[in-house]
Amino acid sequence: MQKLNEMGRFAAFALSGLLAVVSLIGLFWSVWMLIPLAFFAGLTALGILDVTQNSHSILRNYPVIGHMRFLFEGIRPEIRQYLIESDQDEEPFSRDARSLVYQRAKGMEDKRPFGTRMRVYDAGYSWVTHSVMPKHLADTDFRVRIGGDDCAQPYDASIYNISAMSFGALSANAILALNTGARIGGFAHDTGEGGVSRYHREGGGDLIYEVGSGYFGCRNDDGSFNADRFAEQSASPQIKMIELKLSQGAKPGHGGMLPASKISPEIAEARGVPMGQDCVSPASHSAFSTPIEMMQFLKLLRDRSGGKPVGFKLCIGHRREFMCMVKAMIETRFTPDFIVVDGTEGGTGAAPLEFANHIGMPMVEGLTFVHNTLRGAGLRDQVKIGAAGKIVSAFDIARALALGADWCNSARGYMFAIGCIQAQACHTNHCPVGVATQDPMRQRALDPVGKSKRVASFHRNTLAALGEMTGAAGLSSPGEFLPRHLMIRQSDAQMVTGDEAFALLPNGFLLKEGKADPGGYRTRWDRAQAEQFAPID
Repeated sequence: MQKLNEMGRFAAFALSGLLAVVSLIGLFWSVWMLIPLAFFAGLTALGILDVTQNSHSILRNYPVIGHMRFLFEGIRPEIRQYLIESDQDEEPFSRDARSLVYQRAKGMEDKRPFGTRMRVYDAGYSWVTHSVMPKHLADTDFRVRIGGDDCAQPYDASIYNISAMSFGALSANAILALNTGARIGGFAHDTGEGGVSRYHREGGGDLIYEVGSGYFGCRNDDGSFNADRFAEQSASPQIKMIELKLSQGAKPGHGGMLPASKISPEIAEARGVPMGQDCVSPASHSAFSTPIEMMQFLKLLRDRSGGKPVGFKLCIGHRREFMCMVKAMIETRFTPDFIVVDGTEGGTGAAPLEFANHIGMPMVEGLTFVHNTLRGAGLRDQVKIGAAGKIVSAFDIARALALGADWCNSARGYMFAIGCIQAQACHTNHCPVGVATQDPMRQRALDPVGKSKRVASFHRNTLAALGEMTGAAGLSSPGEFLPRHLMIRQSDAQMVTGDEAFALLPNGFLLKEGKADPGGYRTRWDRAQAEQFAPID
């Protein structure tokens, strides 16, 4: 049955060829058969062109009939305007957001006539304040240095990089296109917890090696961490930073399992797991169980990687537990080089509905909390912060930087750049454009050479737009954005500045005696301990 469904993708192509042959035979009886012959022969020729071209993934997987997609795409704005929903409806990304990525990836015109379509007087609308003395920023290759005095190999990262997506969740061609684009554009590509695959290496782009609870690429046969294998893996000059994954926005606190039936030789090679066995990612790490042990493990990763920047990624849950980690930093006198805050709005693969919808803190609140906690502990100048969660435009980046981030990551933005059409079939292995599938025929539709150029173009054009926004605000660098540069409408008749909505708390306030407790920070701080994640009663 599955084979029949797969062949159904080529049914229109095959039927065109068959009817062309029938029409040719019919010429022996009637010259009028020239008309259907010309029509069906034309469709057959079109199908041959579709399966041999490299520009459009849809047409390679759905020859002839795939053109219907482009026909409906052409009239989609009119259909939506008169019959369906607005271009701002997010499911989960709006048409406006996706179109912006497509245009910047293809190097097309991204301007819009006739003013904004957004409802600027509705609650939730936000904007960046501008200056009457704008600046022009000629260089928009914005970078941030990650790695402190104890880091032997600091990394000058772009402020907009590819977020964690594993080989296995994404196809080989998708990984190759993303990493090659990262090399062309000079930015970083997070491997995801699935390990470093041959396609990451083939692309040649800078890598952030994510170490998850399964320790893929650096594990013993029983799934525990192997320091020697980690040292061997991280010695590659292509790997620039090491990221310990505690949780991800799509399904924080949830592990995963890749069934044995889905493990290919290439996936087994990247993850360092045997064929024929289920591959388990536990919900929690086995290498540490307390905040202090976590800091000691991070120090081990830095030492065994030759002094490369190390950090961790998490979606904020119990805020006190993050404060336990910060207290452990003070206790051990070890601070990670960076922390990546992932919002619950993130996610590229599959997650249980309840986890995706109702577990984890959104990026804006999580980022603000981490930023203020590090400030309160006097550590903010020692730790860089990355932010991830539906960041696809220059404004998204500016907002995250204003609220405390030093750089941003995007997963789905770069997926759109390589052709994702938000079909939301990532977990079915039936991705229509070859991005999130291991089906060789489907991923064949994605041409890594052409798509890698779109990845680099999307990055370049987005940072150029960020440079224009920065200059319009009268700033010399995106790193100068502060909460006060944001305005947020809280109701139809009230607007507040970003520092009113997301207060920037004083440096060192958690280390000083006092009764003031803004936002309950001090109460949680007093209940946190470095020795364990459990609260002090």
